[in-house]
Amino acid sequence: MRESKLLASVVLILLAFALALNLTEMAAAQYQPPTDRPGPAVERLYFKQFDVDRAPLELEAGAMDLYYFSLKIAAARALREKENVQLFEAPATTLSLLLNPAPAPEGQLNPFSIKEVRQAMQRLVDRDFVAREIYLGQALPMVTHLSPADFDYLTIYDLVWGLDLRYDPELARDQIRQAMTKAGAELVDGVWHYKGQPVRLKFIIRVEDERRELGDLIRAELTKAGFQVEPIYQPFAPAVQAVYSSDPAQMGWHLYTEGWGRGAPQRYDFGTINSMTAPWLGNMPGWREVGFWQYENKELDELGQRLFRGEFKDKAERDQMYREMTRLGLEESVRIWVATAMSTFPARADLQGVTEDLVAGPRGIWTLREAYVPGRDELTVGHAWVWTERTTWNPVGGLGDVYSVDIWRNLHDPPLWNHPFTGIPQPFRAAYEVETAGPDGKLAVPPDAVMWDVKRKTWRPVGEGVTATSKVTFDYSRYFQAPWHHGQPITMADVLYSVYQSFDLAYDPDKARIEIAMAATSRPYLDTFRGFRVVDDNHLEVYVDFWHFEPDYIASYASPAGLSMPWEMLYAMDVLVFEQRRAAYSDTAAARFNVPWLSLVMDRDARLVRRVLRDLQDRTTYPQEVFSLPDGRKLADAKAAAARYGAALDWFDRYGHLVISNGPFILARYDPPAQFAELHAFRDPAYPFKPGDHYKGRPQPIEFVDTEVGSLVPGEPFEAKVSLRGPGTLALRYLLVDAATREVVAQGEAEPVTAGEFAMRLDAGATARLEVGLYQLLLAAYSDQLAQMAERQVELEVGLPAPATPTAVPMVTPSPAATVETPAATEAPTPPPAARPGVPMGLILGLVAAIAIVGAGLALWWSRRRRQRKD
Repeated sequence: MRESKLLASVVLILLAFALALNLTEMAAAQYQPPTDRPGPAVERLYFKQFDVDRAPLELEAGAMDLYYFSLKIAAARALREKENVQLFEAPATTLSLLLNPAPAPEGQLNPFSIKEVRQAMQRLVDRDFVAREIYLGQALPMVTHLSPADFDYLTIYDLVWGLDLRYDPELARDQIRQAMTKAGAELVDGVWHYKGQPVRLKFIIRVEDERRELGDLIRAELTKAGFQVEPIYQPFAPAVQAVYSSDPAQMGWHLYTEGWGRGAPQRYDFGTINSMTAPWLGNMPGWREVGFWQYENKELDELGQRLFRGEFKDKAERDQMYREMTRLGLEESVRIWVATAMSTFPARADLQGVTEDLVAGPRGIWTLREAYVPGRDELTVGHAWVWTERTTWNPVGGLGDVYSVDIWRNLHDPPLWNHPFTGIPQPFRAAYEVETAGPDGKLAVPPDAVMWDVKRKTWRPVGEGVTATSKVTFDYSRYFQAPWHHGQPITMADVLYSVYQSFDLAYDPDKARIEIAMAATSRPYLDTFRGFRVVDDNHLEVYVDFWHFEPDYIASYASPAGLSMPWEMLYAMDVLVFEQRRAAYSDTAAARFNVPWLSLVMDRDARLVRRVLRDLQDRTTYPQEVFSLPDGRKLADAKAAAARYGAALDWFDRYGHLVISNGPFILARYDPPAQFAELHAFRDPAYPFKPGDHYKGRPQPIEFVDTEVGSLVPGEPFEAKVSLRGPGTLALRYLLVDAATREVVAQGEAEPVTAGEFAMRLDAGATARLEVGLYQLLLAAYSDQLAQMAERQVELEVGLPAPATPTAVPMVTPSPAATVETPAATEAPTPPPAARPGVPMGLILGLVAAIAIVGAGLALWWSRRRRQRKD
């Protein structure tokens, strides 16, 4: 009876999910922009704080329309049965353990300063248990910085399988025993001691979500390994402050349950792998802050900078560099990756206009520009927080937490952004043209192109003989046709000030001594720029030593200005930070100089900036040298500066903050104590976008339709036939792995037979080397239109000859990513979308699958019941 109840529960969950999925499909199909006016779909957008445990009740009560923080798993499952709710799922959160590798003070021992102990942690974490039990199957076990569903995982997945970092606590404890003994520690009554004192680990554990349970699991494993563990349970702000703003050598923490929000898909990663493994980019312990102990790794830095700067001749060399960085990162094991959580974001069933970014889900840049509820002109978005002690609004060294960024994305239009499905950069508000001579050639840089001369504080011509790998011409006319939120025109002066600000901060020694980490991490990137040329009022040529086999990545790399805020705001902040020294851009500089970490939404900080603006206005001062080009052109004058200062001061008087940007909404109210923000539509008639312009809907997934395999017999040819369905040009990669040893015995690309049909073949010579036993055939399907792959596993027994007729083999689905696909495979051809009348085919297939599962379950239950009666 217990088995029948369990089976019935599984059936109900699958059926509810199929219905929820197809409600999303129907809502997407029915979306129509509610207005054709410039700006967003609604007039008002409210952000409010709702506790994650109460969020489902508040949503059903109508207190909000969409929740931007992932629900806990049990709550998400309960909502699947609600007709008035739709759920959006995405692999939006990755989880890792950050280990402190700094040496302990004299007379003490930090186990994680020993590489072998860090490596042992890889096998002390039961990733499968975390995904299966803590996240109830709504997570993917994760070994590297990439999710197993990410497109670039194709580059490293055979490497990951070959390393075999499975949960093995006995082996892990043995590795720890050897390393600790070698370091001079001894095990006394099951507890490690060093110089007579027990080795005690300070473990900072986040409490808002399932990371609390994850932390407790790791704490138990560390205790079994002989360590005393002091759990420090903390929410976001104090935890982040304790870890990322501290000197690792002070031993305020030994390990921490990190969580990373994912903002946009990336087809070819170069930033994440650097952030998570290479010290130079400032995200490894020490954070490149002066006076702190620094984790160093020269090999990772050199490889990482080459990858970041496009110093490869083709994709094959790039992939090899990426693989080597991944291997080194796992060898160092400063971060132990645990899982990619399938975040669940609930919304009203009648919410329309949602774009489902492949990794961010509805939290991407697209949704709130387009979303609306029919008959209403406002939306309320719930979040775990609107403001925390770490929420800092400045575009230079702030906006680093999801709570500020989730609001900021609706206030600002970036020049470029990654497509929500392909993961490739594309124009957002700036157009561009790319010309490149790379990877081996060079382009001549025009002699009248300029670079900022830090010593002379002026733009200087680059002169004759300067070359660059690539040239990108940016067209900013879509910015310049409309004003900033405070009514002042956006001009080339705003672009050039951003360029100046970056170079002066990085290379001016006085500024670099103040914002040390920011200067140190930006110089390797800025070193690759060779010149800037203002062509006319709308166009800027950028010359850079960077190449990529995907030209859009060249444009993304070369984009010199985010155009986040008007130049007068950036200038006033620079004066406050570098001349008056009354605030700082970064948290570490703020702590070092005991000044505020500048946040333009906080009344105290905004008033400091307002005072600077008033002083600049009174003295009729503006940065003339920044706006004066060598050919005599002036991009701004005193009259324009006075108008801008006045507009910014008027803005503060009206709104009480100084967040001024150029996107579809303006920040009308920000109330930290009330955990509330109110955004108003920006309806300037010249604003270039209207509802519908940024709507992308939901991606078509890659689906495994059918798989047929023959018998795998040593010395005989082997073939597997796979049918796929999905967007664009599909491809299929395979690995054949020895299940016992995890050795990769064969790999390659399957041969395309017809559209969506593939054959994976091994000749007699390849199979002759196989031993009798169990093997796993790993199939990875991918498309040129998705920054994501779909994976399947088929278990194969090498042994006796198989029947002549191929046998359909059920596929093991290793990840919840499969839940976004059709719940059951079918061999019948599927009509094209245009031939689907009435009810969407996805709903039909979901219902058919659910009915089939119910039927199978009932048959199984009846059979077992009859057998029990016979007994």
